[in-house]
Amino acid sequence: MYVVTGGAGFIGSNIVHGLEAKGLGPVAVVDRIDSDEKARNIAKRETVTTVAPEDLKAFLGDNAERIRGIIHMGAISATTETRLVKIIKANSLLSRDLWSWCTERGVPYVYASSAATYGDGSLGFDDDNAIPALKALRPLNMYGWSKAQFDIWVAERVAAGAPTPPGWAGLKFFNVFGPNEYHKGRMQSVARQVYEKAAKGGTCTLFKSHNPDYPDGGQSRDFVWVGDCTDMVLWLLDHPEASGIFNCGSGKARSFHDLAVAVYRALDLAPKIDFIPTPEDIRDKYQYFTEARMDRIRAAGYGHPGTPLEEGVRRYVQNFLHTDDPYL
Repeated sequence: MYVVTGGAGFIGSNIVHGLEAKGLGPVAVVDRIDSDEKARNIAKRETVTTVAPEDLKAFLGDNAERIRGIIHMGAISATTETRLVKIIKANSLLSRDLWSWCTERGVPYVYASSAATYGDGSLGFDDDNAIPALKALRPLNMYGWSKAQFDIWVAERVAAGAPTPPGWAGLKFFNVFGPNEYHKGRMQSVARQVYEKAAKGGTCTLFKSHNPDYPDGGQSRDFVWVGDCTDMVLWLLDHPEASGIFNCGSGKARSFHDLAVAVYRALDLAPKIDFIPTPEDIRDKYQYFTEARMDRIRAAGYGHPGTPLEEGVRRYVQNFLHTDDPYL
């Protein structure tokens, strides 16, 4: 049995699907199923057991001999969350507890870090595991800070020669898009938000550029198809020797304009795009470029080529969003 915390969420439910598709069930989904959308994220799975977060400790104790690995995707991921105690408890202390449990039981452990640890990107997007490099990063919000703190904690233990899980990895997810993100509200991917306008024949809006180096809509992100994230997690579970903190992105920055055009073309429509000013309250911290360096995971042996943006958007639109059932 594999345990996936946050398994009814976006990336978590895609990982649950991937595990089941490879015949690696049953899967224990640790999550709070508090919306119809999250319930539907796992409704098609046949080998799933659901566990309330408050029952996780007891569940691990009762099933210790059955657990083959823990994939820890559960977290407070809202970048607007400001309650520090709540964030530390959910994003740092639980991550440590699961690390310790996996170490003691000899169980592989994969956890979600975040590209938010890179802050404004001024130091680049190199997934350097060295402690000075990790400590030099300056996240822009408490969510990114909490993820960075756990990365540092892990790196310090590894550097000190302390015991670790037999295979472990932290994944810094970049701009992930794909099915089962519908419960996320305003935090849904731009691909989904553009689709909502485009499918009705409407005009989508992107931010104007306030940086002379970028045209309107030319602001760029590392957009990554969620299926590629699942592939990486499954590969890491099969290759415990490839332990470390890794970027999880496409390795190729693309503009918001490219993304919007891809959505319209997947619907066989001519793009309709307007540009609006970036809100002043975020303008001074707005990122104009993110791009994951993928050298380390490639050097570790991961050979999946990744899904090009246009192909990922086509799959998302035609196989999910523009169907009667958009769930994986």
